[in-house]
Amino acid sequence: MDIECDAVVVGAGAAGLSLALRLARPPAGARPVRTVLLAAPPGPMRTARRTWCYWEDGPGPYDRLLTASWERLRARARDGSTIDAALAPLRYKMLDSDAFEDHVLRTVADGPWVTTVEALAEQVGSVPGGTRVRARRPDGSPLTVHARWVFDSRPPSRLPPARTTLMQHFRGWFVRTRRPVFDPGTVEFMDFRTPQPTQGLSFGYVLPTGSREALVEYTEFTRRVLDRDAHDRALTDYTGRVLRTGGHEITASEQGVIPMTDGDFPRSTAEGVFRIGASAGAVRPSTGYAFSAVQRQCAAVAAALHAGRHPLPPPAHSARSRFMDAVLLHALDRGRVDGPAFFTRLFTRVPAPLLLRFLDGRTSLPEDLSLGRHVPVAAMLGSALALPFTPRRDRPGPDGDTPRPTTPDAPTAP
Repeated sequence: MDIECDAVVVGAGAAGLSLALRLARPPAGARPVRTVLLAAPPGPMRTARRTWCYWEDGPGPYDRLLTASWERLRARARDGSTIDAALAPLRYKMLDSDAFEDHVLRTVADGPWVTTVEALAEQVGSVPGGTRVRARRPDGSPLTVHARWVFDSRPPSRLPPARTTLMQHFRGWFVRTRRPVFDPGTVEFMDFRTPQPTQGLSFGYVLPTGSREALVEYTEFTRRVLDRDAHDRALTDYTGRVLRTGGHEITASEQGVIPMTDGDFPRSTAEGVFRIGASAGAVRPSTGYAFSAVQRQCAAVAAALHAGRHPLPPPAHSARSRFMDAVLLHALDRGRVDGPAFFTRLFTRVPAPLLLRFLDGRTSLPEDLSLGRHVPVAAMLGSALALPFTPRRDRPGPDGDTPRPTTPDAPTAP
């Protein structure tokens, strides 16, 4: 079966759904774009249910879909000292992927411009006069989609060569306790009372949805990735020894791996074939956050398509942000800075709204310079001077292969 359209969106994760939503609702006077959204059928290639967290200034377009939101943030140093901060005018928001997917699919079904097709893309490339996607439906029948543009949101098969690559790996439990132990008005953003690895850092992360319910995660930034059993042992220690939750029930769990790399992700792989989302560098290298950058990138692509312009996705983060991230990753990986002390110092000395905007790459040059007064200058300068002499290499994984970024069940950890 063959389908003809203007654009194909491959993958129904955060980026694919976000772009499809914008193309389904062209603004007044815009050029409509006939679009096919290819969503993987149920199975190992379909993105598992997960949670996205982000922050916004005031109300946002997805507020009615949120699981929860918070106006306060807390960080804890290794010695247990606490930094509590108000986030106003920002709010920290938690969005369930199933709620977002349902909203998008209902919206596109109500209009004429986006058609959702359940099929697994097998081959994406350019052909004379446009692009072609070969896919397979759940019943095994082939499907070919011809379009002018393709926007591929699938994870790349290999990470790009980089000077530094750390893996943010995490596992979370949705817990329900027998007694009230959580503060439902405050996010436990980074809790460094966890045992620290010899290289990198670890922390706990708590998203309370009530006084007895929360998503509790254990996260590490390291070269090597812990397996599920090791993550569970760490979570057992964190919920029991640190949080002292007492008796509790685990109602669900999630796990993921996010590459934190200064590698350059290509935004176009062939004529008319583009990457979007995490595969186009939307993940902030120093934090692992991506949802806000995905929204900005997809909004720019949709605006270009509706205006009839060439829709090359813009860089998700500025050159200045990427350079600062490369310096921080280098310093963390080489042991130039103590990770928990570095982040604790920032939370202690920088107003939380400014720090969150910095973590999202939305600060000005003067604001970045002001933040620079609160970092270990000698260590960061040493890494900045070392970067030009540090070669970009493929990073071997634990089994000797270059690690492939997984689609995380819930990329919620900072």
